[in-house]
Amino acid sequence: PDAFQCSAHKLAYSTIPGLPLSSVELVPCSRLVEVIFACAAPAEGAIQRQALVMPIALGRLMANHVRRMLRYLVNFVYPPQCAACGTRMGIDAARRICETCIGLIERVPEPICRICGIPLQHADTARADCCHACAHSPPHFTEARAAARYRPGISEDGQVVPSLIRRHKYGRDQSLSRALAECLGARLPLNGDDYDRIIPVPLHGRRLRWRGFNQAALLGAAVAQRMGCTLDLVALARIRDTPPQTSQDSSHRRQNVRGAFAVAHPKRVVNRKLLLVDDVITTGATLDECARTLLAAGARRVDVLTLARAV
Repeated sequence: PDAFQCSAHKLAYSTIPGLPLSSVELVPCSRLVEVIFACAAPAEGAIQRQALVMPIALGRLMANHVRRMLRYLVNFVYPPQCAACGTRMGIDAARRICETCIGLIERVPEPICRICGIPLQHADTARADCCHACAHSPPHFTEARAAARYRPGISEDGQVVPSLIRRHKYGRDQSLSRALAECLGARLPLNGDDYDRIIPVPLHGRRLRWRGFNQAALLGAAVAQRMGCTLDLVALARIRDTPPQTSQDSSHRRQNVRGAFAVAHPKRVVNRKLLLVDDVITTGATLDECARTLLAAGARRVDVLTLARAV
């Protein structure tokens, strides 16, 4: 079944024991899909392989067309609207956010601290590439990056990403997870080849039952798919329920989360490069405690990726 994969434009050849690459012609899907075996003297069993490969390739192509037709049908019955502004979108819309709102998302301005990712023009600089806080008290994670900027103190209704995050988390609207994943942008600020596993910041069981989902896990799933990395939902656990930290300063936040996490499966993190994923980073206290816990369990390196950074 993994021999051929249909895409929007071609059939991608993969290894089939005994079948040489020269014996396959790749044909654009805009034409009639054909897999041509051009061997002058086909090896024994070639006919059986053709009989197996052709239905699989054509079946996958038909599945893509069926999914596209179903999307058109659903969009016709329930006209899609932008999840951010509510604007009506076309019947062929495959995204949850319109291009206008995507363009309104404010990215983190450079230059940034090479460790925590905060814009240097908004922090006292100790060195040319590092903010004052990281220079004097480095976090346990190696580097943290965010895809968008979140301005505290300004109405969230005027900011695309913060408004979606608030409705997603506190309005318990799980359907917005795909829209938030689209807010990550076309290019992630970190390279997926650098990591062995992606670990979302876990929720305590009591909070998970109230919300019904872990927003970091949904975002982590989208990041893992784009990076081609393993998503691990069980390696790290939240063993103590902590009160909300929105009104606390940095020192109280660190005290609040101290000892709140534990590694449930050490073998999953030992000697591995890990990427922590969360929706927002403010002071970084929660993510730093997660990184400290993972490193104490034997992780080789821990980095952080968030959808938004409060600046």
